[in-house]
Parts: sequence; structure tokens; C-alpha cells
Amino acid sequence: MKIIAHALTMAFFVATSPLILAASSADLSVKGIITPRACTLSLSNSGLVDFGKIPRQNLSVNKRTRLRDQTLDLGIQCNAPTRFALLMRDNRDGSAIVNSEIYYGLNLDRSSNKIGLYSLHFEPANTVVDDLSQVFRTDSTTGGVAWSPSNSRPIPIGARSYLGFTDVAGSSAGPIAIQNLTSQVTVETVISPTAELDLSAEVLLDGAASLEIVYL
Repeated sequence: MKIIAHALTMAFFVATSPLILAASSADLSVKGIITPRACTLSLSNSGLVDFGKIPRQNLSVNKRTRLRDQTLDLGIQCNAPTRFALLMRDNRDGSAIVNSEIYYGLNLDRSSNKIGLYSLHFEPANTVVDDLSQVFRTDSTTGGVAWSPSNSRPIPIGARSYLGFTDVAGSSAGPIAIQNLTSQVTVETVISPTAELDLSAEVLLDGAASLEIVYL
């Protein structure tokens, strides 16, 4: 689990003269915001999903096999009401058997075959935020510039889409400020056909991702 505060962002701008002759100086600007707000993110069982040993005969030879879903409790506690969103980063990038921002890899076997994939699904109906009676999710594919109309449908957490929360259905205003959030996330896991894996030795499912808080 990884929490990215993005507390200080540095931007460098070099301004040069449009004239043919080179300028003898250049301007440098350093900008950012240090915020006193901070949030802590936690997952039950330290974020570990362990399927143990999976017998070869339990997997399909020529089709992908979906393992039983696993559920983890998720909690976010902030020291003050804070606008934030969630994002996930794949620490096994490029090893998922489907190329999509919602699928994360299980790494490679000893012959560099892709073992499978998993996804992390968020359910608004299982979510409690502060003293709100209902929670809706909203997402952004533009880095928080624009937000989708909020709704109560489940959604997988993506690697390039922000996931935020609001108390108003159909709102495109983005996430509201939240101090405490509790929910559950479901891990869906799929294994490649055994015909596409090197089973001359044990194959280790080795998925690893970082669930991040992005401050808005």
C-alpha cells in the first residue's frame, strides 16, 4: 500500500527571448502548495490476498480460470475534511493478460509467460462516509479537470482514472470533502490457461499494486 501526498509540486519555467540574439538571463519559478491536511489509507489483512496452493487440475487447460472473489475492508481517515480521489498503480506493469487500466498483472512464470490478472472493485452501496445517508461515486479520466455524473454503480479502480465520492446523485462537480470513509473492495482474479503456462515448476502468483490517495 502506498499513499502519495503530492504535498509539494515543483514547476520550472525557462523564458528565453524571441530575438535572434541569446538572452543573458533566464527566469526560474518554483511553485507549489503545502497543505496541512493529511489522510491515512488502510486495507484489512495488510492488503494481502493469498490463494494458497492451487492444484493444476482446478485450472482450465484452454480457458482462463476465475478464482473465488476476495473481499478486503478499506478505510480512509483524514485529520480534517479533505477532497481526494483514489488511484491504483500496477507494480507488475505489463504482465496482465489484458491491456486495460482496470487490470493488474500477476507477474510472469519462469518462461516469461503472463500468469493472469486481477482487478479491484469498489461498491458505493457498501460505503459509509462521515454522517452521510448515501454515497455516490464519480470518476475523472482527465486528472481531475472534469468529472463524470455521480452514480451508485460499482466500478473497478483504474490506473489512469480518479475515483472520488460525493453525496449528490448525478453531480459533475467532483468529490466533496471527506474526513472518514469505510468501505469494502472486491478482488477479482483470473489465471491464464495452463496450456499457456510453464508448469514444470511451481508458479507464484505475484501481483502487487499501490492504492493511492490523490489530494485535490
